[in-house]
Amino acid sequence: MTTQQDRRSIRIGIDTGGTFTDVVAVDEHSGEMATTKTPSTPHDPAVGFMAGVHKVLDTLGLGGDSVSAVSHGTTVATNKLLEGKVENLGFITTEGYEFVLEIARQSVPDGYGNSYFWVKPDRIVPAHRVKTVPGRLSVTGAEVRPFDEDAAAQVARWFKAQGINTIGVCFLHSYADDTHEIAMRDVLAREHPDATVSISSEVLREYREYERSVTTLVDAAVKPNIRRYVENIASHLDALSQASGVPVGSQGDARRSTVPFYVMKSNGGVLSAEEVVHQPITTVLSGPAAGALGAAVVAEKAGFPQVVTCDGGGTSTDVTVVIDGHPALTTEGHVGAYPSKIPMIDVVTVGAGGGSIAWISPEGTLKVGPQSAGADPGPMCYRAGGSEPTITDAHVLLGRIPPHLLGGEVPLDVDAARVGLEKLAADLNLSLEACATGVLEISAWNQANALRQITVNRGLDVRDFTMVTFGGSGSLLACRLVDILGLEGVLVPMNPGNLSAYGLLTVDVRNDYVQTNVCRASALDTATVQGVFDDLAGKADAALAREGFPEGERQFVRTADIRYYGQAYEVRVDVPGGPTTDDLFAGVAATFHDEHKALYGYDFRDDARQEVEWVNLRVTGVGPIRKPEVREVAAGNGAESARTGTRQVYFDDWADTPVYDRARLGAGDTVAGPAVFEEFSSTVPLHPGFTARVDAFGNLIIGRASS
Repeated sequence: MTTQQDRRSIRIGIDTGGTFTDVVAVDEHSGEMATTKTPSTPHDPAVGFMAGVHKVLDTLGLGGDSVSAVSHGTTVATNKLLEGKVENLGFITTEGYEFVLEIARQSVPDGYGNSYFWVKPDRIVPAHRVKTVPGRLSVTGAEVRPFDEDAAAQVARWFKAQGINTIGVCFLHSYADDTHEIAMRDVLAREHPDATVSISSEVLREYREYERSVTTLVDAAVKPNIRRYVENIASHLDALSQASGVPVGSQGDARRSTVPFYVMKSNGGVLSAEEVVHQPITTVLSGPAAGALGAAVVAEKAGFPQVVTCDGGGTSTDVTVVIDGHPALTTEGHVGAYPSKIPMIDVVTVGAGGGSIAWISPEGTLKVGPQSAGADPGPMCYRAGGSEPTITDAHVLLGRIPPHLLGGEVPLDVDAARVGLEKLAADLNLSLEACATGVLEISAWNQANALRQITVNRGLDVRDFTMVTFGGSGSLLACRLVDILGLEGVLVPMNPGNLSAYGLLTVDVRNDYVQTNVCRASALDTATVQGVFDDLAGKADAALAREGFPEGERQFVRTADIRYYGQAYEVRVDVPGGPTTDDLFAGVAATFHDEHKALYGYDFRDDARQEVEWVNLRVTGVGPIRKPEVREVAAGNGAESARTGTRQVYFDDWADTPVYDRARLGAGDTVAGPAVFEEFSSTVPLHPGFTARVDAFGNLIIGRASS
C-alpha cells in the first residue's frame, strides 16, 4: 500500500451505459491516463460501477486511497422516464386548475401534414391523484386569495391515507412568489412526513404553467430513485476509501467525509452527490451530455470548432451539435414524452445502438430498433440468451468487428449471429450478406435522420460539419454517414469507447438559477433587473460555497431569454457582467437582433413598431475543476508497423482486408480503405474509397480519398 507521502491523486470518470460501463482515470499531477470498460449490471448499476473503479485502479497498480474524486454519468433518471415507470405520484395545484395536465399544449409532432391523428401524451399523473388547494396569486406575485391551510391539511391527509408518498406541488404564478408553495410543503411535512416532495418554485422558477407542472412532477418522480442510487454509490466509495486504510476526512477535503463524488448534469456541468439529490431532474441527460462535452474538447484541440457528434452505445445513438467549441443548449427538451424546461445540452436520441434488434414489420419490411437486446441478454453473438438478430450481429457476420470485444474479454460467436440473420434473410427472401448489409443501412439512415434533426431542423447545413464519432458503436457506420449526409469528414478520438467517461473529467460544477421577469424593453428598470440578477447570483454563490469553492474561484454567467413582443418563444442572449444600465440593455438588444437573424433569417432591429421584450433572467454559477490535458502523440513509423494481419470483410463484396492495431499508430500515419482499425474500446471500419490519417493528438481523421 502507498504511504501518505507518496500517495497519488487520481480522478475517475465513470459513464454507465446500457451495455458497458466506461471508465477513465487521470493522475492529477503527471497527467497519466488509464481507460477501461466493464459490462453494465442493469439489476444493480452500482455493481458495474465499482467493478470499473477496481479495474482501472488495478490497471494503475493503485488502491482506493489514491482516489481524489469521482465524476459519474448516470441513466437512472432517464431510464425511469423512458420506460414509463412513473407510479404512485401525486399532484397538488391551485383550485380550479386541476386539468392543467389535460390542457397541455397544442403542439403536434412532425406537423399536421405527417400526423393524421394526434393523441396528447399520457398524463404523468392520473386525474384521480390530482388535488387542489384554495388560494391564488396574481402574475406579479400579489395575493388574490389567501392560502387555505385547513384545506391543504385535508389534501395531505388524503395522500397519506392512499399511500401516495411522492408529490409534486405547482401553484399558479408561484415563480413570482413562492409563499403558498412553501406553506404547502410545510403542511405536507407535518401531516405526511414520509412524503418526498418537489415544489415548482425550487425546480423551475419560470412561467408557463403546463411545462412548470410537468417539470416539477418529473423531478418528484425520479427523486427517490436518484437518492437511493447516489447514496448507494457514495457508501461503496466510502467503503473503498476506508478499506485502503485512509481515515475518514483525510483526503484533504473538509467539504465531505467520503471520496468527493460528482454527478453529471444535463446542462454540461457536474454537481456533488450531496446537492444532486435535491435537484434530480438535472441528471436526466447525464451520459449524453458528458459525451458531447468530451467531443467538444477533443475536436476544438484538433482544430475543429464546429462539429456534430455521434455517440453510439449498446441501446441507442445520441447526437448533438457543437458550435465554437460549445455544445448547443436548450430549455425546450423532452425526456420521453415529458417536457423538461431545465437547461440541457440539445441532444437527439435514436434507437440505433449495437443491441438494436432487426425485425420484420406486419407489412413485410425490414426494421431496426428501437427495441434493444441491451446488455442482458444482449445480441445473439454474445451467447447469453439473445434470440433476435441485432446490429452487432450484422457487423460481426460481415467481419467489420472482430469476433470479440474489450480485447478478448467478451467473445463473440459468429455462428450464433449467422443463425439469427439466416432466418431473417430467408423470411425476406434475401441473401445473407444483403440482409446483414440492409440492417446496417437502415441503422445508418436512422442515425442520419437524427443528425439532420440536430442541424437542418435548427437552420444549420449538415454539410458544413465534421462529425466526431465515439462510443463502442459510434464509429462503425462513420463512412456511410459521410456519403448519406455529405459531411466534410470524420474525427475519431483516441479511446472513443471511453470518451463520455473522459468528458466527465473536463467539466466544471455548474448551477443554473432563473427568474421570470416579463417586461418590454421600454419599461425596463435598471434597479429591478439588477436586483433580480443579484438575488440569483446570491443563490449561485451560496451553492458554490457549499461545494467548497473559495470565493475567488467562483464564476457567474448572466443570460436573458428575450423575444419580440407578441412572440411565444424566446432566444437566449448573454448579458455582460457589471451594473445594469441603459447602455447594457441596448447592447443586449443588439445581440438579440443578431441571434434572431442567425436563427430565423430575419430581425426587426430597424422597425420601431416591433418592441423587444425580456422574459427570463438567468445566472449560472461555475466552480472550475482542473481538467486533463489533450496531449500530442509520438510520430508514427508508417502504418504497416501497426498492421496485425488480414481477415475477410464484406463491404460491397468479400475481400481480404488489412487490420491495424490503432494503439500502435502514430502521428502522420495514413491508411487507405478498405481497412479495419481495432482497439480495446471500439472498432473503426474504413470503407473502400476513404482514407484515414492520424493527427498530432492521435485522432483518426477520415475523409473521401478524392477530397
